[in-house]
Amino acid sequence: MTFQIPWQSFLGGMLLGVSAVILMLFIGKTAGISGIINGVIKREKQEFGWKIAFLVGMVVSVFALLPLGVTLPAISEQNIGIVLIAGLLVGFGTRLGNGCTSGHGIVGMGRFSKRSIYATCVFMISAIIVVFIRRLLGDL
Repeated sequence: MTFQIPWQSFLGGMLLGVSAVILMLFIGKTAGISGIINGVIKREKQEFGWKIAFLVGMVVSVFALLPLGVTLPAISEQNIGIVLIAGLLVGFGTRLGNGCTSGHGIVGMGRFSKRSIYATCVFMISAIIVVFIRRLLGDL
């Protein structure tokens, strides 16, 4: 197995960071995706506009990057159920953790928030354990 640099992931991370900085600079808000989605679902009137614009920008960015060869991962019909269950678990985890990886990992750590540093460490340790177990079970 040879290592290849995951350029799309790298560029996606850069776009997340840039969007977080722009949002903080121009309107002083934190770019935590779970908080933004939660605000749209709850229809928070004073912040509804920028949250909708942020989410629309996320969706539109996929189409804007298509000419550069950037695509979303393919999801087959066999694993759509797993993707849905994983999405629900991630949603539950973000509520339990009071934020998601973008809020804690990008913005919170950038602001040296102890809570975000602890949360991001838990996210990463959990991810490492899941990958380890998945690879272990995959070899059986």
